[in-house]
Amino acid sequence: MDIVQTFGNIVADQAQDRPQRALQLLLVGWRAQLLKLKMAGDRRLPPSRRYASVVAMDKITRAMMHPERAAAISIFTPYEPLEAAGVLPYSVEQMSSFLAGTKCENAFLQLSENDGFSDTMCSYHRVFLGAVAGGMVPKPKFAVYTNLACDGNLITFPHIQRKLDIPGFCIDVPFERGEDSVAYVADQIREMVAFVQDCSGRRITEERLRESVARSYTSAQCYRSFLEASPGKRLPSDMTCEMYAFLMNHLLLGTPETLKFCSMLASEMQQAPASDGLRLVWLHTMPFSQPAAIERMNFNDEVFITACDLSADCMLIETDPDKPYEAMARRMVYSAFNGSTQARIDRAVDLAQMTCADGVVLYNHWGCKATLGISHLLKDALEERGLPCLILDGDGIDSANRSDGQTATRLDAFFEMLEARRS
Repeated sequence: MDIVQTFGNIVADQAQDRPQRALQLLLVGWRAQLLKLKMAGDRRLPPSRRYASVVAMDKITRAMMHPERAAAISIFTPYEPLEAAGVLPYSVEQMSSFLAGTKCENAFLQLSENDGFSDTMCSYHRVFLGAVAGGMVPKPKFAVYTNLACDGNLITFPHIQRKLDIPGFCIDVPFERGEDSVAYVADQIREMVAFVQDCSGRRITEERLRESVARSYTSAQCYRSFLEASPGKRLPSDMTCEMYAFLMNHLLLGTPETLKFCSMLASEMQQAPASDGLRLVWLHTMPFSQPAAIERMNFNDEVFITACDLSADCMLIETDPDKPYEAMARRMVYSAFNGSTQARIDRAVDLAQMTCADGVVLYNHWGCKATLGISHLLKDALEERGLPCLILDGDGIDSANRSDGQTATRLDAFFEMLEARRS
């Protein structure tokens, strides 16, 4: 009997007619899972990975329980000003991932469709919008988001501002890279700080903001050390852990928790056992709940993910912590997810070289038009540089948009090819 699926079915059934009851059940389940993670966790994982799972579970649970202290934010929004104001993060991707992990996402996908949203839209956003439509999202204090990386933000956040009657602030990141763009975004972040102060009623001191940005800088240095120490070694992991790293390095960047996580990772990788398994750079989202991917990637010493571009992105951009606004702006402007396709290509090559990867998997998440549109350009460019690349079509959330059989066949064939190429 699958306890998680049974619990998810109960939540989904209640969500249709009794959303507040469903929300209370969900929070009971999440608090129970948090207690389990704190007491034991998965002992196959190193301490850093177990720590990240506790932090991620704790943050989403507290944001749901205390929405008056929370803000709805997009994943690439700089968190340091919110951290300095003591505001809890409430992310579209985070919320949807945890609902999918609870196996009740289909109910919210249906609710979003009933509310008029197309099934061609990103499923992370559709699940969140369905939860909003069904009354399952406690009203946060305000919203802060950006156009960076995801065009779905420009639909989702204005909608929830209207639906939940909350104020919002959008950071516009220009397509063009350069110092003019950095200055333009830095000025917007200064405006964002004033907006957060007004909405939260909490003063953001320059000292606290600088401390938070300094932690971001040190966290990035530690994460780079972790990646650079990884060739020839392996830390046990699963696809959910990679999702947690993504949340830690974006949604909680600037916090003591992310600094501790990155420091632990760097230390553990120095002591990690040797491994001659196939090493992969993973591009884009993680299908952490798809059985075919789980069976092949989780806790596998023969084939494993050594880096993910979403997790590593802002950790590899050089910034000056003594200029906090410009440092936050530079991470956004010079993100691999901003600008031309070449930025994504260069980041994938850098990660592959840094970690001595054997190949690259590009996960073509359904609904992400930006990635779908460049996938074959990216594959051709990587293979011209001697990096075999598999384009894997699927959906990180919605099981209706993926095929286990096709995923299994294509992954197995790719791994066989990489093994033969190595031999």
